[in-house]
Amino acid sequence: MYFTTHSTIETVLREATGEENVLLTDGGDHADLASTVAFAMAKREKKNPAALAGEIKAAVEGPLAEKGVIVTTIGPYINFVFGPEYVAGVVKEALAEGYGALPVRDGTVCIEHTSANPNGPLHVGHIRNSVIGDTLARVFRKAGFDLEVQYYLNDMGRQIAIVSWGFDNLAIPQNEGEKDDHYVARVYVASNRAIEADESIKAEIDRRMGLIEQGDPEMVEKFRRAVSLCAEGIKATLARLNTPHDRFVWESSFVQDGSMAAILDRIEALPESSHDDILAVDLSAFGFEKEYVLRRSDGTSVYAARDLAYHEWKAAHFDRLINVLGADHKLIGAQLQATMTLLGETAPEIVFFEFVSLPEGSMSTRAGKFVSADQLIDEVTEKAFDEVTIRRPELPEEERRAIAAAVAVGAVRYDIIRVSQEKSTVFDWKTALDFERQSAPYVQYSHARACSILEKAGDFEPAFEYSTEAELALAKHIGRFPLVIQTVVDELRPHHLAIYARECADLFNAFYHADPVLKAEGVTRNARLTLVRAAQNTLKEALETLGIDAVRSM
Repeated sequence: MYFTTHSTIETVLREATGEENVLLTDGGDHADLASTVAFAMAKREKKNPAALAGEIKAAVEGPLAEKGVIVTTIGPYINFVFGPEYVAGVVKEALAEGYGALPVRDGTVCIEHTSANPNGPLHVGHIRNSVIGDTLARVFRKAGFDLEVQYYLNDMGRQIAIVSWGFDNLAIPQNEGEKDDHYVARVYVASNRAIEADESIKAEIDRRMGLIEQGDPEMVEKFRRAVSLCAEGIKATLARLNTPHDRFVWESSFVQDGSMAAILDRIEALPESSHDDILAVDLSAFGFEKEYVLRRSDGTSVYAARDLAYHEWKAAHFDRLINVLGADHKLIGAQLQATMTLLGETAPEIVFFEFVSLPEGSMSTRAGKFVSADQLIDEVTEKAFDEVTIRRPELPEEERRAIAAAVAVGAVRYDIIRVSQEKSTVFDWKTALDFERQSAPYVQYSHARACSILEKAGDFEPAFEYSTEAELALAKHIGRFPLVIQTVVDELRPHHLAIYARECADLFNAFYHADPVLKAEGVTRNARLTLVRAAQNTLKEALETLGIDAVRSM
């Protein structure tokens, strides 16, 4: 409904002004949409902008009145207010299952996210990547895109060589009930301590790195065992966070199938390449001072070489590539983009994010100083259970624990996604679990309240007559949901959806407190119940697109 109305206003304005760009924007507090086209035209036509706005209003108000749009002016600003027909149409649309979905698009999209080194469990520093990537994936699917989500497994890195050495030399048993990725982390930490105590071990690590690149079967098996073990634990954590991947891509596959060698041959032929002992690319034309090194003097490749082969493969299979990377990858990410451009390949769009941490400070897997994502979820789940028990002591324990699990994951995800990705943030469980503030539990509770109202109401005949300030504000916000989905796709900034969901909860609660629903009578009662149902469905769709369970009882 929003897009149709926006398009109608835009078309009528173009016909009345002759301008291609009619400068249509959000109307703020005064209107649903506004145009500053009178400013642009006044300069050219040497007329008073306010007088010109009045002329434009006179030309468009008739055609738009037929569409239920009211046109006003404030000085040079032309304002458009959506009328009762729009509001009724929005509420009708919002009752449909899957509300907010956009038409199916042409082309395919690949989103790569998380891709943490498989040398230990995901920690708090990783999960912002996972939550941003998964939320983008959910939004893109809702926006009609054919999408695949990938995790790039670095199974040839130095960290894996260190883990494989630890398995062979340290005899560290796995504890009963210990997750595989946590076990691998213990081996990795112990191996690093051994290397610090005896630097001669580094030569063996280098030997393993050379053998893995040569495809030595025994070494391939050692590396694969370590990576597979860790990957299974990582997958379990991702499942707890509601962040599934469609495909896990192994870095070594691009060495084994010759793809890396082929792309390095292409790079060697570039005039920007240098061949003095190493293979590197001069990217000074893109503003980089240092060369992009792809092969060492001993003939072994670096991670970037395999990454280029991976992206060449992705570019051959997908129309749009999106990577989610931490801010510490800005340099290598930009170098990758520049080299792909030199090769004439599709370069990935990169969503960079600053880091999330805990009040305890920074984390390092190598030093063994980190709080795992599993530990964080466990702790928040217990705190959520305590909160649910205080609020709903009459519920069976099993039901309280189910609600707590949904609330905990929602709290973690929402607290991460609500902050724009260029800002660093500290996760505070007290804020994340606050049922009364800007949190997932607050939005989930608003959804549950709507469900409760509808359950108490029983059957009713839908009606679509709205006039109060609270009714209109909520209905018009509901109408913006498809726009928010499109905005996230256009800007790759998923925090817009988190803000929208919280604002929707705010407006629903304001409506609920201002306008009686169950105590109203006749058409008014039915119309308000219909609006409650539309709000409930919109909150459900928004929460699920955020990867958060829309629980019906809290």
